[in-house]
Amino acid sequence: MLPLSGEICEKGQFTLGRKLRKSALAYVLFLLLPSSLCAQTYQELAEKAVESIEKDSLQQAENLLLQALKLEPNNAKNTFLFSNLGLVQRRLGELDKALDSYSYALNFAPKAVPILLDRAAIYLEVGNLDRAYADYCLVLDEDKQNQEALLYRAYIYVMRRDYSAARIDYNRLLELDPQSYSGRLGLATLEQKDGKFREALDILNKMVVQSPEDPTLYVARANVEHDMQYDDLALVDLEEAVRLNPSLVEAYLLRGNIYLAQKKKSLAKADFEKALSLGVPSADLHELLRQCK
Repeated sequence: MLPLSGEICEKGQFTLGRKLRKSALAYVLFLLLPSSLCAQTYQELAEKAVESIEKDSLQQAENLLLQALKLEPNNAKNTFLFSNLGLVQRRLGELDKALDSYSYALNFAPKAVPILLDRAAIYLEVGNLDRAYADYCLVLDEDKQNQEALLYRAYIYVMRRDYSAARIDYNRLLELDPQSYSGRLGLATLEQKDGKFREALDILNKMVVQSPEDPTLYVARANVEHDMQYDDLALVDLEEAVRLNPSLVEAYLLRGNIYLAQKKKSLAKADFEKALSLGVPSADLHELLRQCK
């Protein structure tokens, strides 16, 4: 499971979309000091772009930033404009353009940790784990205690089945923040994948005690219980997860698979159809629904 940053980092395993950072915005107004009529125009465009971003007028912000960059293409302060442009383009869903913008920003400031994190998040979002990994390593070269980079690099190690390396990063993260939600959930997932089910359950049991209203934890624990062939316990946890969040797709998918394995085809079909109604592509469930007949 992929950890969430911001919305993922501290609440659940992953969808891939990390909170879009606004840190660069404050620097634009402070650093782009006018020294001539041309610089003033550059300054005005940058200020208007910031205002547009704050008003969520993203297309206008993109146009303003592009105008400013065209006006002074070699200005060293363009790192902030390119960073903001990447933020805007990511919000617009223009991920390839956003990657280019963050890369241009890094040409001006190759060790800028916030920009590296932003670019790495998009690489994860588009499934380019190798480039995301490289960026997270660059971040950790600059800031060995960066929790976001540790969390996501650990996830990438898990995807690569390099469990020993993942464990090192998760342990470092939990040394820095023993109560890290994503760190503990990620470590539980690692223990599960490594076949250490009791260790995974121990982590999840403690998390459920601390956060009994969190449906994600019940689904995570049900996954482990299912792997241990404790399907009755898994169904109890999934029932609670659905009660807490009736739109939790993962709960219906797992419960449907358990019902199907138990030959309870009508119940399985109902759960798969509910998952369909919540947006799961029909092609993903075609074979499972066929087995429910």
